Amino acid sequence: MECRMVGRVALVTGGSRGLGRAMAETFSRAGAKVAIVARRPDVLETSVKEMTEAAYGTVKGYPGDVGKAEDCQRVVDSAVADLGPIDILVNNAGTSVRGPFLEQTDETWQADFDLKVFAHIRLCRLVIPGMQRRKWGRILNILNTGAKAPRAEGAPTQVSRATGMALTKVLANEFARDNILVNALLTGQIVTDQVANRYEREQPDVSFEQYIANIGKGIPIGRMGTAQEYANLACFLASDAGSYVTGTAINLDGGASPVV
Repeated sequence: MECRMVGRVALVTGGSRGLGRAMAETFSRAGAKVAIVARRPDVLETSVKEMTEAAYGTVKGYPGDVGKAEDCQRVVDSAVADLGPIDILVNNAGTSVRGPFLEQTDETWQADFDLKVFAHIRLCRLVIPGMQRRKWGRILNILNTGAKAPRAEGAPTQVSRATGMALTKVLANEFARDNILVNALLTGQIVTDQVANRYEREQPDVSFEQYIANIGKGIPIGRMGTAQEYANLACFLASDAGSYVTGTAINLDGGASPVV
């Protein structure tokens, strides 16, 4: 089976590093024109340069904070002007913010929902009308397994991610007849730069490879996943190959979630 995206335009938020970059690269190799959005212009510029030099297809970067309504509008308008109407939207921007419930302020909650809920709402609202006119669209909401199985001290992220899962189902049901398919990917333990940053902060007395291996021991499949494995499923869902899949929230966690 070949997942091709020739003629499609994809917009990936949080696309300069980690899972976002892996998905952007995979979409580009499949033939899509890709717009990647990230908050740090320097990192974004470097990522676009590296992908272009690696002989991928058209990749353009758009600096912006999708937690802000005006930036959502601007990056979509700019990407459409440069590449054409958005066929594929990947709502990937976001970091994990969690801790004891009583320590989370209104400002912390608001910032988390702005980035992980309202950004999804605003971007979907901007791209869905065009998808309706063309009778084709794919939306992927990148969440985590805490959306299904929240734990103590998981707020606010696990609450905002659960909201994202509900939004996924609402949109899937409402726009399925327009051939706009909406799914969520629930992230487990994947080796990304965030894991590398955590390793540097914790400074364990083991190598990074051993650190990853130790985490993997607690996963049923026996290892952490890779960003490319993650991007492979995203590519399937965002292409014509995934044409009968919508309204799902798929665990990408090596079997670690206690919830199906």
